[in-house]
Amino acid sequence: MSALKELTVRHDGVWLWLPILLLLWCLPVAPAQASDEAQPQLSIEQHIQQLFPKATRIEPKQADYPVYPVYQLNELLGYAYESRDISDLPGFSGKPLSLLIGISAIGEFVGVRVLDHHEPVFLHGLGPQPLLDFVGQYQGNSLTDHIVIDSSKGDGSTTEGVVYFDGVSKATVSVIIINDVVLSSALKVARHKLEGFAQPPAARALMDLYQPLDWQGLLDKGYVDHWRLDINAAERALGTSLDSYPSLREPDPDEAFSEIWYSYINAPSIGRNLLGDDGYNKLMASLKPDQQVMVVMSNGLFTHVPDDFKPGTVPSRLALEQGGLSVEMRDMNALGGTIQLQVAGLPEFEQANLFAVGGNAGFNPGAPSQLVLNLQLPRNHLVTDHAHFEAPVSFPPELFEFIEVDDSANQRAPLWVGLWKDRWLSITLVSIALVLLTALFVWQRYLTRFPKLLHRFRWGFLFFTLFYLGFYAQGQLSVVNIYTLFLNIVDGFDLNIFLLDPVIFILWSYTFVSLFIWGRGLFCGWLCPFGALQEMASWLGKKLGFRQYKVPDTIHRKLILLKYPILLGLVATAFGSLTLAERLAEIEPFKTSITLYFDRYWPFVLYAVALVVGSMFIHKFYCRYLCPLGAGLAVLGKLRLFSWLDRVDMCGTPCQLCSHRCEIKAIKKTGEIDYNECIQCLECVVILHDPQQCVSSITEQKKAQRQQRQSANKEETNTLIATG
Repeated sequence: MSALKELTVRHDGVWLWLPILLLLWCLPVAPAQASDEAQPQLSIEQHIQQLFPKATRIEPKQADYPVYPVYQLNELLGYAYESRDISDLPGFSGKPLSLLIGISAIGEFVGVRVLDHHEPVFLHGLGPQPLLDFVGQYQGNSLTDHIVIDSSKGDGSTTEGVVYFDGVSKATVSVIIINDVVLSSALKVARHKLEGFAQPPAARALMDLYQPLDWQGLLDKGYVDHWRLDINAAERALGTSLDSYPSLREPDPDEAFSEIWYSYINAPSIGRNLLGDDGYNKLMASLKPDQQVMVVMSNGLFTHVPDDFKPGTVPSRLALEQGGLSVEMRDMNALGGTIQLQVAGLPEFEQANLFAVGGNAGFNPGAPSQLVLNLQLPRNHLVTDHAHFEAPVSFPPELFEFIEVDDSANQRAPLWVGLWKDRWLSITLVSIALVLLTALFVWQRYLTRFPKLLHRFRWGFLFFTLFYLGFYAQGQLSVVNIYTLFLNIVDGFDLNIFLLDPVIFILWSYTFVSLFIWGRGLFCGWLCPFGALQEMASWLGKKLGFRQYKVPDTIHRKLILLKYPILLGLVATAFGSLTLAERLAEIEPFKTSITLYFDRYWPFVLYAVALVVGSMFIHKFYCRYLCPLGAGLAVLGKLRLFSWLDRVDMCGTPCQLCSHRCEIKAIKKTGEIDYNECIQCLECVVILHDPQQCVSSITEQKKAQRQQRQSANKEETNTLIATG
């Protein structure tokens, strides 16, 4: 029997050390991920020469602005610069990206090269190629283009006035940051160095200037501008009669091909007259700080938006340009209800929209700009004719006060603001889930009296954690986040770094607070996607009849300490070499399994699969013995203020039921709960509140029944004596 026990322990030992051996084997054979390690180091001049192959002279970095002028003989080809000299926006890792960006003398991207970065998903996840493919899309595009990342349309094509880039689905935040760095820095350089890009003084609407006017008065003062394109001009531009286009109806007599009216709503002399005081005040109250609005109205054969225009989107027929830059126009879907065009004498319009204007280039209403009407008319399903027309936009200067532009002040909203708006649905769902989870834990003493309901909720929540929170929302916390926190504190704390991923930020904030209330178990047992995957694997192993191995308690108590030196080693390494620390963090299988869906270099997949399969035999093997994230949470969890899991006098002495049932082995033989290891599954609380399972309750019931029988016997005896 002792020989059999020894064999079992040795067999368990193989399972315990196999993942570590696999990881150590994977690291040296994995392909090189960082280009700076795989290639010889080039000087900055050599990198610039690769961007500008025709360059014969590269001048040193200028003292007045940190750019390198590039010449072919005496002809200026353009400028190159390092992004960190212009924009120090940190990447998702917390460290600034270092990109070499080249722009031509006419404002086109010559190319973008990655000099250095610490984005984990590109270093040791997807590898560098997706990053290189992404930045390669900038070449040949103009700074005047409005570039949007959208993988569904990302073929470099221009649609609705926007150039769409293909993103990287598993690195969404990283590529959004890169795009912001490239665009914002390139515009700054262009405005300092390129003709035609310099900004005139900015204009701000005078909010105390108002004069009541009717429609004709607005036209007479130039507050509403008008542009008309007649049919003959359209036919000359298209090179054919309008009869060639079956999508166009027959024009009415004297009808224009397109007739457009437009104005600047923010100015009270325009907005209050067009919308009325109530409508204007309601619209202005709904705007974000510094948000600007133009109204566009049209009649004719070809209106500024088609009949099937989707509200809230960018118009395909109409664009706005200023200073050589494309200015975003997006429908606000605001006209209707209490916000209506209602000025006296207003004619009828086939189409009318309120557009928010801005984007990367911003918009200065006091400077000249132009509306561009883009014609795309199909003759048939094979041939489409194109033409475009420009209408000058210039609003009367008396509507504005002019202020000097301070280029050192960043007028753009922080990048995280847009990311939170884009992910509002995930934010809402995650917040609701956390509220429900909090309610469960607050009222656990009551809710654990309904074990079937609790078990269904738990499994439903684990499915939500794995498939929505993990696979879809990419909400897997990692020890790499701990690196980022520590390094950020050392370099000067910046909250904006952590706000770049709203789901991760919400989960970290919630987890941090919960550590002081419930300990590490709330996250590890309920909110960790890989933990949920292990739990499901364990359930499947039992259903398939796999033998469940119990690690002997003496060995278990030693092995649970292994994750702490792993954590300490990783954090210490991060201060010496972040790249090495990120590579060593592959002891976490999270990136392989959750972020990359097991689609990765095969040794990493083998390692992650081995851990999942191992959990089918040893419950949550990785969580218990190897997880450095769990170790970090356990350290902070020692500061918890409460011990929520109830215990009674008989727990441990003599009752061992909860200890035997606890698959994570977080209940000691003494009955004490080890909160450093507990995953808060609440199963022991269910047992404690179940009178059919809890030994203490059963003992109390038997004692009460015995007392009742004794009382009944005593009463019967007394009755017999009394009647004797």
